Amino acid sequence: MRGWRVLVSVVALFAGLLFATSASTAQGTDLRAGRRLRLAELIDRQQREAARLDAMAKSLGSELESVTDAAAGRDARVRAAQDVADALRGPAGLRAVTGPGLTVTLDDAPRLAEGQVRAGDPRPDDLVVHEQDILAVLNALWAGGAEAVTVMGDRVIATSSVRCVGNTLLLHGAVYSPPFRVSAIGNPESLEAALRVAPGVKTFREYVDAYGLGFELTRHESIDMPAYDDPLRVTARVGRGA
Repeated sequence: MRGWRVLVSVVALFAGLLFATSASTAQGTDLRAGRRLRLAELIDRQQREAARLDAMAKSLGSELESVTDAAAGRDARVRAAQDVADALRGPAGLRAVTGPGLTVTLDDAPRLAEGQVRAGDPRPDDLVVHEQDILAVLNALWAGGAEAVTVMGDRVIATSSVRCVGNTLLLHGAVYSPPFRVSAIGNPESLEAALRVAPGVKTFREYVDAYGLGFELTRHESIDMPAYDDPLRVTARVGRGA
């Protein structure tokens, strides 16, 4: 027992020295601030590099189209293949479009003033827009006959992936903060009807009523939507029976 007492005393002594050294070194500052700064610099550098590579990819895509057009002028087979591809550009979301539609805006619950308390004692996750909420709106709009859709003004196609990290939205390599705007071209009545019956949207609107999250519908006589211009990612799956 005496040996354990000595060991405990030594550990406590070293712990005290460690805390004292840390306090003396920090002098009231955050020792991890430098790490956070380096992380912020790394994120900023990677975002700049991603933007550079994206611009390069778009430039190479333009060059490829020019080369393809030149080849089509010399080779009938290339021209025929290009005609087939051009016919699919519209349905694939690769052409800008204009038409009537609506915009759905989703937002986090507003912050309360000091001393205010929300009814129902919600969890922090109950007060923010989640990935499934945006997906519920997207799926409802497609089901309602949407001809084209954008999220935060960015054209969404079949291969687009919507992801949320915390209360930020990741789409096509860009990061967006709330409020989140989802716009669709199509018959406004049909789009609204699909939103009203979609289970995920109905659940979100229950949270709107309970905790004050934002949900707004705006009709438009005409919406201009850009073409999808990010790189296309198509994965071919080969099964046993292929």
